[in-house]
Amino acid sequence: MNGTPTISASAPPEAGDELTIRMAVPADAPALRRLAQLDSAPAPEQVATLVAAIDGELRAALPLEGGRAIADPFRRTEEVVAMLAARARQLREPTPSSGRGRSIRVLRALSAPWA
Repeated sequence: MNGTPTISASAPPEAGDELTIRMAVPADAPALRRLAQLDSAPAPEQVATLVAAIDGELRAALPLEGGRAIADPFRRTEEVVAMLAARARQLREPTPSSGRGRSIRVLRALSAPWA
């Protein structure tokens, strides 16, 4: 660990939690079905989907071309879903610096408020 905390989707945030936003892969299918079941949502379709993982555990997902997000209702995921929506917008309207196709990791300072 490099000593820099990362954002957490659970309350309260803990140093060391890491948020990764990336495109879903076929191996994510069981976790996506579990998220949909927890969220009382229909099973996700096989379309391009962004996922957010906290320390490797999927917590939220959003179809890239629009549609309803699914998220773990037993964890704090509002901010994570908002980040997925922002990243989806970036990918739909690519710019030279959009980083299309790469995972992103979000870091924050310990003193940053968690609201």
